[in-house]
This record gives sequence, C-alpha cells and structure tokens, in this order.
Amino acid sequence: MARRFVLPDLGEGLTEAEIVTVLVAEGDLIREDAPFLEVETDKAQVEIPSPMAGRIEKIHVRPGQTVRVGEVLVTFADADEVAGRPAQAPPAPGLGPTGAATREAAAAPAHDGAPVPATPATRRLARELGVDLRGVRGTGAAGRVTEVDVRAAAGGEASGDGESPSGARERAAAGGEASGDGESPSGARERAAAGGGPSPAPARPAAKPLATVGLEPPPLPAFERWGPVERAPLSHLRRTIADRMTLSATQVPHVTHFDRADITELDALIRRNLEAAREQGVTLTLTSFLIEATALALRAHPQFNASLDAAAGELILKRYHHLGVAVATERGLIVPVLRDVDRKPVMEIARELGALAQRVRDGKATIEDLRGGTFTISNIGALGGTGAIPIINYPEAAILGVARAREEAVVREGQIVPRLMLPLSLTFDHRVADGADGARFASEIVRRLEHPDQLLLGL
Repeated sequence: MARRFVLPDLGEGLTEAEIVTVLVAEGDLIREDAPFLEVETDKAQVEIPSPMAGRIEKIHVRPGQTVRVGEVLVTFADADEVAGRPAQAPPAPGLGPTGAATREAAAAPAHDGAPVPATPATRRLARELGVDLRGVRGTGAAGRVTEVDVRAAAGGEASGDGESPSGARERAAAGGEASGDGESPSGARERAAAGGGPSPAPARPAAKPLATVGLEPPPLPAFERWGPVERAPLSHLRRTIADRMTLSATQVPHVTHFDRADITELDALIRRNLEAAREQGVTLTLTSFLIEATALALRAHPQFNASLDAAAGELILKRYHHLGVAVATERGLIVPVLRDVDRKPVMEIARELGALAQRVRDGKATIEDLRGGTFTISNIGALGGTGAIPIINYPEAAILGVARAREEAVVREGQIVPRLMLPLSLTFDHRVADGADGARFASEIVRRLEHPDQLLLGL
C-alpha cells in the first residue's frame, strides 16, 4: 500500500503553510530525513525533511500553493515494492492522515521498513547526539519518539518532570493531552470549517484581508488621481507580521521605560577576547551579553517572563527562559529562540546565537527554532538610531529594544570623561506590571551590563 505524508501539525496554532520549493521529483529515491520540501509558515521559511526512505510516487503540491495541516504533500511507493518484495498485509484501518504528523507511518513497526514516528526536531536532535531512532522506544502517544526518549538513549537525563516542553507538544499533536502550545481556538475553528481533515490540493486561494481589530478603517482614496501607482502583493511572511503587529498593538496596552547602560568596560572586555573567542569558532558580540544579562534579570522579575490569560484572569509565569532575538532578513523580521539561556555561559550563548542567526538568514530555520519564546530582544544598534519603541511579540509580556552605543561626555566623580553609553528601551504590557516594576527590571539589566566580569561568571 502506498504511504502518504501530510503537512504535520506545526504547533502554536499554525494551520497552514505555503509551498516555496519542491526539492524532489516523482520517481526519485530519497533517504529518510533528506530535505524534500521548503515551506513558508506564519513564522518563517523552513525545510521539511522526508519522514521515511523510499520512492516518490506522486507529488500533490506545487510551489506557491497554500496547504493546510493534514493535507497530503507526497505519496511514497509501498516499502515492499521498493525493496522488491511481495506486498505485505495493509495497515490497520482508521490510521489515515488526521491533521497530526503521518499517522499511517507511525502505525507501521520500524523493523518492517516504516519510519520511526518522530517530529523533524526530534530527528535532528537524534542526528546531533548520534542516536539511531530505530533503536529507541517511544514513550509518546502512539509510540512517538520524543526528545526525552532521544536524550535518554544518548545517556542524558530528562529535566523537569520527565518530559520536555517539545515532548508535551508532540504528545498533544499526536492526540494526547492538550498542551499550552497546541492549536489555538481560532485554528480549531478554521480546521473544523475546512472539514476537519485532508482534502485534495486546492488552487491557491485568494489572499485573505489583514487582521483588523476594533474599528474598521475607512476606504482608501483613489491614489491614481494624483499620479501613477504600482501595487505590490505582500509576501506570506509580511502579511503574518502585519497581522501579529496589529493584534499586539490593539490588544496590549504598551508602556515604555527608557534607560542607558555604561558599557565602556564591557566593550573593552569584548575587544580583548575577540581573537581568543574566534579561535574557538565563536564570534563574541554585545548581543550575547545582552541575552545573558536579560535572562538573569528575568529570574528576579518573573512577571516580565510571562503571558497574560485575560479570559481566566491569570498571569502565566514561565519557569523557563527562552529568549527570542529579532533577526532582520531580506524577507522580513524573524525571531529565532535560544533556549534555557539563564543556565548557559556567555560563550555558549554566542556560539548558539551565531549558528541560529545564520540558519535564519539562509532560510534553513526549523519550526522548533522559532517557537516557545518567553521574552524578545530587538537590537538595531548595527543599523544606527538613537532609540526605538518595539511592539511586544504577542503573547509575551515585554520586549527590550537596543539602539547604537555612542561615546558621550559623562560626569564621573566630578570629572567629565568619555564613556560608551548604550540606549535601552523596555516596552511591557501595563496589565501585568507597573512603571516602577519596569524601572527596576531595566535597572537590573543595566547593572549587569556595567559589571561584565560578574556577567561572565553568571552572577
């Protein structure tokens, strides 16, 4: 029986993706985990690896087409047919695509040539740790292999209560208990409206209007009356940014606190250690120290590492610190996420940041690279400017804006001396914190930046 692969559950309420490139052709033989599609989601452009090895029997999508979660992307020839063996009995009924990742593939035992049920992120972790997924016993729903299973097989210890946040998301995606990163109510409504399951690949639908919250804007005037105009369609990513910024700006009461940090000593420390860090394959940057300082400050001010559940009247305090860093690309602003940064030294943060930013600029970031953030830093210093008020990355509670550091005349101990001053702006949700809270949190970040030796030690 032919094996179908559907667009998997992308998490965080994402219900559709646009096909950018099809990297295979019908009849091609492809190995498991080899990239075979590039798609653009509401987050970024990502590669989808093949969940199994085999021959591509039919491609159901084309570049430029928008597909929904659960729709068939490609059909693989039967594993026995490819291997030249007689076909075995068909899989048990009722296991066709359901909107989660490849249920048919998950149902077949791995030793019969079917793929091991696991998400792309888990597969990538297994490759990094040198773990053969076929030898791992999956503890997720329907036998799915989770990140915790892979780490256990590699000899590592699971953290927390035995299941990572991504593992919980995988379990929810496969039909287990609901998790905070599951499909949003609006996503569920959209899927229900679409019939709840896979359907033949439709022609590319007309672009939906951008989200408008509150009063409807008045109609635009006929600009052609005053001169020639040109209409340029917004990209999928640009439309998503517009939607999310409109949502944040209209739903969250923003308030901004401004401060400055004297980073003269920090700049000198970075310059002294540039070559030593480069010899270790690391580019030491100010952003790495900003991430470290912010993560440690968030420990003392957890209300800024939170999300507001307005309907429940509760503040969701996150006990993990996954910081997003805004990266400017040719396609628009993308925010990849570095995980558990409060537990990592500056050098490790710098190494991860460099690799992550490069994947984003190359269009190779995965869904897992782009979700789960708890706080965002937007550093526009390389582009200039004296300050900025960024919009909060909803549903986070705050965002730190950083402008270009400049040498200024500063009075210290009665003397006018040149110092390198870094402008900072902390924008936060006024529903979860007051102005005094914001001032204390910003001061905590400033204090850490002004004592770089302590920052290196994680103090």
